[in-house]
Amino acid sequence: MELITALTIGAALFGTGVYGALSQTNLVMIMMGIELILAAALVNLVAFWRYLHPEAMSGQMFVLIVMTVMALEMAVGFGIAIARFRSRGSVEMEEARELKG
Repeated sequence: MELITALTIGAALFGTGVYGALSQTNLVMIMMGIELILAAALVNLVAFWRYLHPEAMSGQMFVLIVMTVMALEMAVGFGIAIARFRSRGSVEMEEARELKG
């Protein structure tokens, strides 16, 4: 795969993620948009790493570690969403004004 192809895929993922995160009011959909943004960054990271250092495998290991952190972030986010839904009956961000400090 050429570098420009991977960067194009990363840019498409990033654009979709930004649109999803900014246009939604549901907490779960916002978190999905953020995950797409992070996935796009990882695709670009692997593409550049493969292009600059094709013999090194450390880039792929770094991506696996970041993906693990992304999974943990989603688990915490979904935990917060479930707690919010159980207490208030909604995960809409417009109804979360009372969470302001």
